[in-house]
Amino acid sequence: MAEIQYRPTSIRPRFFWNRTGKFQMDGARALTFWRSAGSGLLMLVLFGLFLALVQFSSPDLPDNDGFYHIKLAYLMRTESLKPDFPWLPLSILNPREFYDHHFLYHVALMPFTFGDLRLGAKWAAVTFASLAFLSTWNLLRNQRIPYAGLWAVGLLAVSEAFIYRMSITRAQSLSLAVLMVGLDWLLRKKYSRLAFLAFVYVWLYDAFPLLVIFAGTYVLAAWLIEKRLDLRPILYIGIGSFLGLVVNPYFPHNIVFASLHILPKLVGATAIRVGNEWYPYETAQLLKNSTLALAAFVSGSLALGLSGKRIEVRTATGFLLAVLFGLMLFQSRRFIEYFPPFALVFAAFAWTPLVRRDSGTEQEMSLEKGSMPIEIKNAPTSRSWLKKPLQKHLPAAALMVVLIPGMWTTLKASQASLQTSKPYTTYAGASAWLAANTPVGARVFQTDWDDFPRLFYYNTHNTYLIGLDPTYMHLYDAGLYELWVDITQGEVERPAEAIENEFEAHWILTDLRHESFLEQAASDPRMVEVYRDAEAVVFQIPGAG
Repeated sequence: MAEIQYRPTSIRPRFFWNRTGKFQMDGARALTFWRSAGSGLLMLVLFGLFLALVQFSSPDLPDNDGFYHIKLAYLMRTESLKPDFPWLPLSILNPREFYDHHFLYHVALMPFTFGDLRLGAKWAAVTFASLAFLSTWNLLRNQRIPYAGLWAVGLLAVSEAFIYRMSITRAQSLSLAVLMVGLDWLLRKKYSRLAFLAFVYVWLYDAFPLLVIFAGTYVLAAWLIEKRLDLRPILYIGIGSFLGLVVNPYFPHNIVFASLHILPKLVGATAIRVGNEWYPYETAQLLKNSTLALAAFVSGSLALGLSGKRIEVRTATGFLLAVLFGLMLFQSRRFIEYFPPFALVFAAFAWTPLVRRDSGTEQEMSLEKGSMPIEIKNAPTSRSWLKKPLQKHLPAAALMVVLIPGMWTTLKASQASLQTSKPYTTYAGASAWLAANTPVGARVFQTDWDDFPRLFYYNTHNTYLIGLDPTYMHLYDAGLYELWVDITQGEVERPAEAIENEFEAHWILTDLRHESFLEQAASDPRMVEVYRDAEAVVFQIPGAG
C-alpha cells in the first residue's frame, strides 16, 4: 500500500495589500477559502429548502407565540426599539415593569416585518433555523470531523419534534446557533470571544445560563481527561453574562423578571399549570418522535468502547452535554430543541477516531489542513485500488443509508404536525369587531391565557387580562389569578359582577370550548352577547365607557 508523508501547512487565508493597493489573499489559500464558503452556502441552501418544505406545507403558524413575536418586532420597527407595552397591565409585564427577554431576537425579526407579517414570521423561522444548522456544520468542520456535511444533514433526520420546534418563530433556533458557536470557540480555545458571545446571549434570550453550563462542562471534561484545570472559559462567560445583565436597556427589571419567573421553573417550584412545553413527553411518544436522536446517542456511546483509545476532551464534553440535555428533556419537552443536535454532535465526535482509522481519512484530513505530499513509497497493488475506495467511502455510505429514509420520514411527520396547527385566522373576526366597537385601551377579559398572542397580533387597540405565561399574572396577584381560573371554569355564578369590579373589564372574549363558562354567561342578565362566529363569542357588560 502506498505510504504518503506530509508536510503540514496552514490553510487559513493570508491577506495582503498588492502593488495597486488592493486587498488580496494568496492564490492557494484564496481557493481554499472560497471552496469553504461555497460549501457553507450549499449547506445553507439545503437546510433552508428542507425547512421551507416543512414551513410552507401549511399557511398557518405552528405555534401561538410566533404571532406575538412578529407583531412586537413590527412595533419595534415602526415605533421604537423600546415601545410602550400597555397590553398586559395585570401581570409582571405591566407598563411599569415590562422586560423584553427576547430583545435581540425581536431586533433580528425586524427585517421580516415588511409586508405580510405572517409570511415574514414563516421566513424568519426558516432563516434562523438554517443558521443554527449551519453553525452545527461549522463546528463539525472546524473540528475536522470526517463527512462533516453528512453529519450536519443528520439534523434534518434525527427528530420530527425537533424540526417542528425549529419551525416555530421563537428564539430557540438562534439560541441553538449561539450554543454551537460557543462550543466551537470553547473547543478551539477562543476563550476571550466567549465574553462577547455571552453578552449577546443575555440580550437575545433568557436561556443564557446554558452558556455558563457549557463552560463548566468543558472545564470538567478537560480536568477529568487531561488533569488540566483552566477556569478562563467560566471567567470570560461569567463576565460577559454579568455585563449583559447590568448594561441592559431593561435593567433592573430584567433581574427581577429572572428571579421571579425563570428560577422557579428551573427548580420546579411553580404551583400552577403552565404551557405543555414545560412538561415531559410520554416515553412512547419520545421514542416515536426522536428515534434517530436516541440512536445517535447510543451509537456514540458504543463507539467510545470500540475505539480502544482514551476519550478526547471534545468527545467527553459532547457526551456530558448530551446527557445533560437528555435529563432536561425527561423533565420538560421544550428541551427537544437541544438534545437531538447535541446527541448528533456527540456521535460525530465519538465515531471520528474509528472512521479515520478504518477509512484512511487521516490522510484526507491532513490534506484539508493544507498538507502537501512530498514522498510516495511502495506503489499500490491493483487490489488496493479497489479496497481503498471501499474503505474510504463506507462510512459515508452507511450515514446515507440512515439519513435518506430518516430525512423523508422526518419531513412527512413534521409537515403532518404543522398541518394540525390552528388556522391563522383564528380570532381575526372577533379582534376586528373589538377594535371597531370598543374604546382605545378597553380591557378584554379572555378565558384562555394562550389566546393573547393571536389577539395581540390582530388587535393592539385593546388591552388584555393575561398572556404569554399564566405565571406572569399569578406573580402579579395570586388571588386575582385564582379568581380568573374559577370564572373561566364556570365555578362563579353570574360572573359579570366579578369581571367588572375585580378585573375592571367590560368586554369578554371566549372560545366555544369553555362550555361551563358559556352556561354561566347565558344565565347572567348583565352579560350581553354582541358578537359570535365559528371560533369565538364576545360579551359586553353594559356600562362600558
